[in-house]
Amino acid sequence: MEEQSKQDHPKDQPPKEQAQGSRRFPSHPRKIAVLTSGGDAPGMNAAIRSVARIAGAAGIEVFGVQRAYEGLLHGKFIPLPSRAVANIIQRGGTILETARSEKFRTPSGRAHAIENLHYHGIGALVVIGGDGSLQGARAIADESDIKVMVIPASIDNDVPGSDFSIGFDTAVNTALDAIDRIRDTAFAHDRLFFVEVMGRDSGFIALAVAIAGGAEAVVVPEVPVEAEQLNQRIEESEARGKRSSIIVVSEGPRTGGALKLASAMNGHLGESPRVAVLGHIQRGGSPTARDRLLASRMGAGAVKAIIEGRPSSLVGEIRGEISFTPLPEVPKEPRTLDTELIELVALLSL
Repeated sequence: MEEQSKQDHPKDQPPKEQAQGSRRFPSHPRKIAVLTSGGDAPGMNAAIRSVARIAGAAGIEVFGVQRAYEGLLHGKFIPLPSRAVANIIQRGGTILETARSEKFRTPSGRAHAIENLHYHGIGALVVIGGDGSLQGARAIADESDIKVMVIPASIDNDVPGSDFSIGFDTAVNTALDAIDRIRDTAFAHDRLFFVEVMGRDSGFIALAVAIAGGAEAVVVPEVPVEAEQLNQRIEESEARGKRSSIIVVSEGPRTGGALKLASAMNGHLGESPRVAVLGHIQRGGSPTARDRLLASRMGAGAVKAIIEGRPSSLVGEIRGEISFTPLPEVPKEPRTLDTELIELVALLSL
């Protein structure tokens, strides 16, 4: 696959059958492409595998686009026959890689990307990524005759149109494993720990980890919390006889981050608070069974939607069922957090 990725496709005149008349494709195109975009999420490879194998079984030729929308601009297409995606379902990251593309944000850049898809005879595109990737997919669908199916993949779990995004479950379990280990030390030393998880603008990871990890408090971007409120919570815990506590904090300026909050809490429980910033370890690693299953179902759903001639859609999971939401109907804003669950964290820590 690495040798194939180095081949640049020629940019000569398009084939005659495409140059003549309309470039409109039938509802069941003979060729489709798949790309991964935005931040990597565990389970992306499982989705790629599902798209390649389900499409291949239907007689559709599949191409992978390397390095996301930037790869569309530079014609970085590689064939993805069934055997090319063997032994990747358990791998984190993405075999197609991902990249940012400022040029794709321009009308001329998108026009060039669409031209490359037409040149290769590709009638449908599967985009695997988060909210930013969804916006790029909307643009292609709006500005061309290419059918676009979006599979939500984001550890932040904030993509609208689906209850869950690929990678969220793995990220939560990775963070939860770390918190379980930290709690052992917190208990042994009567310490207050601040654990910072990913989610700059979304508190889904922090809230899930706080509930599942038995944290005393959680700080998320959606609900500002003052240091004095955390002081009061810890004092209440001390009054109930607790000698150690864990506070889960989403990263980023909207929460202030774990280091800033910890400095404001200095002096509680007899020792200076400790801080653990989990960082990018939450992105990598082998996906959980839940994420592999979700990715496989969504990948199969995307191909099914293409074969059935559905309009460009977001392929999600709602109440356990695979769903299809036409892109114009997908909300523009990210999914919102159920902030009532923050109170559940407090109640469960009593």
